[in-house]
Amino acid sequence: MSGGSTGERPFTDVITSVRYWIIHSITIPSLFVSGVLLVFTGLANDIFATPRSSEYFSNDRKQVPITNERFNATLELKDLNRKF
Repeated sequence: MSGGSTGERPFTDVITSVRYWIIHSITIPSLFVSGVLLVFTGLANDIFATPRSSEYFSNDRKQVPITNERFNATLELKDLNRKF
């Protein structure tokens, strides 16, 4: 150990550890897959109360709907769809 060391393992020891690669070969892909599923299922839109991409335009309205309140965007879009 060199002088002034905090007693932590050197980074090279961590990177070359088999346990490090086993843990990260499972966690990193699972985080990616869960993020993809969160977005593609529309659950992210429900959680953050944002309209889905199919709700921005309707057959009657071809212009971009402008929402004024961020947290009530889905309610505003429903009101806009009723008007047309």
